[in-house]
Amino acid sequence: MKEITAIIRRDKVPETKAVLDELGYPSLTIQSVDGRGQQKGDLCAEMDSEMPESYCTGVKLKATSSTYALEHTLPKIALFVPKRMLTMVVPDDVVNKVVKSIIKVNQTGKHGDGKIFVLPIDTAVRIRTGELDGDSIS
Repeated sequence: MKEITAIIRRDKVPETKAVLDELGYPSLTIQSVDGRGQQKGDLCAEMDSEMPESYCTGVKLKATSSTYALEHTLPKIALFVPKRMLTMVVPDDVVNKVVKSIIKVNQTGKHGDGKIFVLPIDTAVRIRTGELDGDSIS
């Protein structure tokens, strides 16, 4: 089994969920996260397609649950971009198919498309029934 963690743009969540449903892997956890990449939170680097271009002018930012300032007075190093983190556990034999599908949906060719991490899972237990490993994720 492998854990797949994908950090993606907020507006790509519905399409990503739909493609995972089509593949037969609807079970996932979604979290709202804030972060920055090589652009260090530069809002003008097209980090999130939901952000209007007017943000680049340095006028007021919308108040969000992220670490944005109400006014763009913080140094660029202090800004974080809101994303969504999807986590799921799948059998080893479908990891490449799932990863390729997530990439296909989320790849725009612009900075901020996201990252995917794949980690091994030693044990999984369904708490309700006590099922282990593959049986617990099906």
